[in-house]
Amino acid sequence: MAISLTAAGAVLLAGCGGGSAEDAKPEHRSFALDGRSLTIDSHDSDLVLVPADVKKVEVTRWFKGDVVLGDSPKASWMMKGDRLSLRTHCSGLVKTCDVKHRIKVPRGVAVSVRGDDGHVRATGFRDALTISTEDGQVTVKDTTGSLDLRSDDGGVHALGVRSKRISASSKDGAVKIEAAVVPDRVNVTTDDGAIAIGLPKGASYRVSTTSVDGSVDVAVPHDPSSPHRVTARTTDGKVSVRSAN
Repeated sequence: MAISLTAAGAVLLAGCGGGSAEDAKPEHRSFALDGRSLTIDSHDSDLVLVPADVKKVEVTRWFKGDVVLGDSPKASWMMKGDRLSLRTHCSGLVKTCDVKHRIKVPRGVAVSVRGDDGHVRATGFRDALTISTEDGQVTVKDTTGSLDLRSDDGGVHALGVRSKRISASSKDGAVKIEAAVVPDRVNVTTDDGAIAIGLPKGASYRVSTTSVDGSVDVAVPHDPSSPHRVTARTTDGKVSVRSAN
């Protein structure tokens, strides 16, 4: 019995070396898109999204999977209509299972992301962008279209955005908004996390803030009749609304 335990321990230790998806050889696929909207349904993957001068949705995948005492790991991708499904299948007692996707989206396409585990980053979109993930950080930069960003467990950051309408929420994580132009509507909520909103100078705002357990600091011109509405509510965390530099 001692020999068997020792051998099993050696196998387990051997399986712990692993590695990340960045070490894997990239794979490429292109998918035709029906219409001017794209839904990305992702399972257990980090995503990087960018608009590009392409006619199809172009996907690059990095996948590294090693497993001991289990089925071989697999990653799959499939387009049906306007829905791109990205799946990772890993099982086993000890495993390395890491995947990352970079997705080039044709310009003029509204994008919706539904992820269950993984960080999501998007940069440069001019059309509506909706991102929802159950476990992972959401980071959006340099956008113009409306934003609807949500994470159940992770921070949400919208930086240098020119979107007129911004909605962001997190159940467990901080939310940071840095607006590059005066927005019409900003709505931010968190259950457990701080809220920091930076707004351009030269305008007044109708600001409504609530923190059940945390301080509130509002340092922007306030006008209850302003068309630029800002709402920030958290159950546990500091709320800061300030003028951006």
